[in-house]
Amino acid sequence: MNPQTSDYIGRTLMSGTLAGIATAATAAVAGRRETASYAAPLNATSHIAWGNVAALQDRPSVKYTLTGFLLNHAATTFWAAIYEKLVAPRADAPGASLLRPLLGAAAVSAGAYITDYYLVPQRFTPGYEMRLSGRSLAAIYGMLALGLFARSLMQRERRQDMRDYQVA
Repeated sequence: MNPQTSDYIGRTLMSGTLAGIATAATAAVAGRRETASYAAPLNATSHIAWGNVAALQDRPSVKYTLTGFLLNHAATTFWAAIYEKLVAPRADAPGASLLRPLLGAAAVSAGAYITDYYLVPQRFTPGYEMRLSGRSLAAIYGMLALGLFARSLMQRERRQDMRDYQVA
């Protein structure tokens, strides 16, 4: 595997993981507020594997909650791959503005929302819509964007730390 491919995969996994944790945590908090269950939104996501009965589950379980978390993580990693391919190479360039990766992450998140709720069959939607309000969905997609952006921000900080270390 060439170094560029390896670097792309590493960036994608980092972005996808940050976005996956951010979106799952946001969904869980929203679930607690709206349904009195942290697990309900992630359980609903597992409707992809288990059918709509998953959206009726409130208690945490390996079958529904873990499946939903893993499906969410796979989806955020997919969107991270797009972000890392189309946005990050220019956004991560030395001297580039932070605005580019932030706007790029917002654009990818908007594309994810459009794909999730207007292009794919209902069986393949995230399922959050079965348990959460539109306001919570907006927060989840906002956190997707921030999770994608976080990797670029972390890389920028690391680069700055290296420059500071070399100067000292």
